[in-house]
This record gives sequence, structure tokens and C-alpha cells, in this order.
Amino acid sequence: MLDTHLLLWAAGQPDRLPEEARALIDSPENELFFSAASIWEVVIKSGLGRSDIQADARVLRRGLLDNGYGELPVGSEHVVAIVGLPAIHKDPFDRILIAQAQVEGITLLTVDPTVAQYPGPVRVV
Repeated sequence: MLDTHLLLWAAGQPDRLPEEARALIDSPENELFFSAASIWEVVIKSGLGRSDIQADARVLRRGLLDNGYGELPVGSEHVVAIVGLPAIHKDPFDRILIAQAQVEGITLLTVDPTVAQYPGPVRVV
């Protein structure tokens, strides 16, 4: 599963992807996922005028699905898992991605070294 910044770069600015992320994304051995929470984050933060997150969430979602990414919905099991996370990072979107990765047993790829401090299947690229 890719974090929101990696998703945005993969979809619209692939030259910004770290080489390791690009290799993992391009590998046919890996199944790619995005979280509904990332689409929610894009809607919220682009609506607030954040310059680092400027995308049409509908176009982003459709493009990800059309390119073979699986969509991971946010469920109550994911939300409840946040309770067990240490208070390393305050961003609620990152915290739900971490919880989803832990509950689903899938690796979360991130460019955020703070997110990478969490235990479990989190990998900084």
C-alpha cells in the first residue's frame, strides 16, 4: 500500500518517486493498494488549498483503479487499531494507513521517516 504522497507522485509526477519506490511499483510480483483514507486526505487537504496536495480525487481514484491498484476501504477494525499505536505521529491520515497495514498484514510504503518509526509492516523508500 502506498502512502498518499507516493500515490500522488505515481499518478502525476513519477519523476519524484524514489528509485526504490519506482522499482517496487513496477515489479509484477507486487500487488498494489491504496487506501480510501488517502483519497479522503486528498479531498480534505486540496480543499484547504494545500500546495503539496493538489489533485482531483475522482480522477486520482479512477486512474489508480484503471492501473490495477486495489482499493482498501476503511473499516471499524482499522479505526479501533489506532488505539494501540504509539503517539509517534499526530497526522490522522497517516495513523489510519499504519493501522490498516498492521490489520491487513500488508506493507505500507512511505517517504515519511516519522511514519517509518512505527512497528509492523512499514517501509520507508
